[in-house]
Amino acid sequence: MSRRFDYLADVEVFITVVEKGSLSAGAVLLATTPSVVSRAISRLETRLGVQLLRRTTRRLSLTEAGLLYLEQSRAAFSLIDDAERTIQGQEGALTGRVRLSVPTTYGHYRLPVVLCRFARQYPQVRIELSISNRNVDLVAEGYDLAIRLGPLPDSGLIGRKLEDARLCVVAAPDYLRRAGTPHSVDELPAHACLPFVMPSSGRVGPWLFCEQGIDREWIPEASVQVSDDVLGTVSLAEHGMGICQTYDFIVRERIESGRLVPLLEQSGGRSRPFSVIFPPHRQLSAASRALIDFLIRGVADQAHMPLNERQAIE
Repeated sequence: MSRRFDYLADVEVFITVVEKGSLSAGAVLLATTPSVVSRAISRLETRLGVQLLRRTTRRLSLTEAGLLYLEQSRAAFSLIDDAERTIQGQEGALTGRVRLSVPTTYGHYRLPVVLCRFARQYPQVRIELSISNRNVDLVAEGYDLAIRLGPLPDSGLIGRKLEDARLCVVAAPDYLRRAGTPHSVDELPAHACLPFVMPSSGRVGPWLFCEQGIDREWIPEASVQVSDDVLGTVSLAEHGMGICQTYDFIVRERIESGRLVPLLEQSGGRSRPFSVIFPPHRQLSAASRALIDFLIRGVADQAHMPLNERQAIE
């Protein structure tokens, strides 16, 4: 009896080569040689009767048929992956894999406590964690969950709100001794501020204030701008380079130890939301659902916020 799908290994090779951008890079990931990878793709093209890849000495490119086959093959493998993870954890100990993308703020300051508790309770679940301020494409890149800052875009993604993270303005005692202490937002232009360039827009992120009950945004200008990792502004501020606005949960310990000093507290009270999101069409595995629950409860414990404020948003 012949097997209907005995060529699936060749399909996986094709997807891997396209994602890695070359035969050699795909071969490294698959622990084989470029010649073996090339033969696998040739077999697949022969079977389908179409050319999938244009090969030159310098680069690969997809044909129109190759692009269509890539999209549908990825969708098929995703369905198989979802089916496998859906049944995991239904009997016995929870098992499986969860791919999670988080920004550096959460990766370093919120997530460690939650993941330690999760790992102790579910030691057979494998967490593949990406810590980056890049907004990943959950579907195309195969992530199960992501934590995102700000209101969710109209993208069809489903989210559960984790918290409204309170903002604060801080500087090091050494900087304040040298430059003086600003007492209002209007005095900030005379100081060395440390703005962050938002990766989504390439523009400096506004600082948020509330003065006499009215919300205000202020765009800092400075000779030093930080991009890619927002935590860089905190590190620079701690070393006396200037003033930054960041989240209270990041600098609370530094404030309590005296390494940073809170400023303009009369103009504070603003916050930004963080949410955990996932694609609406994907059946969440038991492991993913368990991790979402841990995230919601774990952040609530750290932020001292009532659980009933975590509303589902779509």
